Formats: sequence, structure tokens, C-alpha cells
Amino acid sequence: MDNETQSFELKLENAKKTLEKLMNPEITLEDSVKEYEAGMKELSEAQKMLEDAQIKIQEIKSK
Repeated sequence: MDNETQSFELKLENAKKTLEKLMNPEITLEDSVKEYEAGMKELSEAQKMLEDAQIKIQEIKSK
């Protein structure tokens, strides 16, 4: 599944999984940086989806 077509809920789930990986005390520094970057990307995309939804709601309310 392409990142652009993933649902908001799936992006949040992916971010949660990343957090779980980061909490593993045996994770290497290199892996933790990669996981952090991936998690932040998921959260950023989810935030953009929320902002887009808010804009659409405001447009509907203003009609």
C-alpha cells in the first residue's frame, strides 16, 4: 500500500508500533534514529490529513 493512500488510523497505528520499537532497551542507536524518522513521518502525514479534514469541515460549515 502506498503511503499516500494509507488511512489516518493506519498512520497512527504505524506510529504506535514505532514507539514500541523505540522503547526496546536493546535497540541500536542507528536503528532508533531510523525508527524515529519513520515515526515522525507517519505523524506528520497524519497531522496533514487532520488539517485537510478541518479545512473541508470549515468549507462545509461556511456554505
